Amino acid sequence: MDPLIFRLKNLQEPRLRAAFEAAAKAFGWGKTKPAKNHGYGIGGGTEKGGFTATCAEVAVDPKSGDVKVLRLTTAFECGAVINPEHLDNQILGSIVQGLGGALFEAVDFKDGKILNPHFAQYRVPRFKDMPAIQIIQLNRKDLPSAGAGEAPIVGIAPAIRNAIAAATGVRLKALPLVPKGLEAFKS
Repeated sequence: MDPLIFRLKNLQEPRLRAAFEAAAKAFGWGKTKPAKNHGYGIGGGTEKGGFTATCAEVAVDPKSGDVKVLRLTTAFECGAVINPEHLDNQILGSIVQGLGGALFEAVDFKDGKILNPHFAQYRVPRFKDMPAIQIIQLNRKDLPSAGAGEAPIVGIAPAIRNAIAAATGVRLKALPLVPKGLEAFKS
C-alpha cells in the first residue's frame, strides 16, 4: 500500500492528518515515480503540541553507496502562528539538525575513549549536504500557539529512512543511517 494512503487510512488525529496531506501535496506525492536509485519517503509525528510531516527524496549511488538527500518538504502546525519568519527559522533548524542525526552524526568510541571529541572531527551537515527545502506552515488561528521549538525534527529521519528503503529495498534500523554510505547497496 502507498505509504501516504496507509497513514491517512490509519490516522485518527485530524491535525496530524492535515500535516501529512499538506506535505504530500506540496511535494507532489504520487504524481511521479522516482528515477532509478532514487526513492521517496514520508514520516511525521507530534511533539510538544506541534504536528509535522516530511516528505523526502534521496538518490543512492550503487557504486559508492553514497546517499544524497535531494529535497525535503516539511509541513508543520503548532496552532496560531505568531511570528511566521521565526517559525520558518525554527523549522529549518530542525530540518538541518534532523538531517545530520539521520545520516551521519555520531560520537565514535574505542576502548572507552571518544574518537571524535572536537567539532573538527564530528560530522555535522555542511552546505553540500543541504537538499532543496520547502516549508509549509499550517496556521491555525482558531487554536492557541504551542510547541514549535525543535518539534519538526520528528519526521526528518523517518522520511529519509523510508526514502532509502524505497530506493534500495534496504530497511535501516539504527541512527545514523548511513555514516559511511550504504554498505549493503554497494555493487
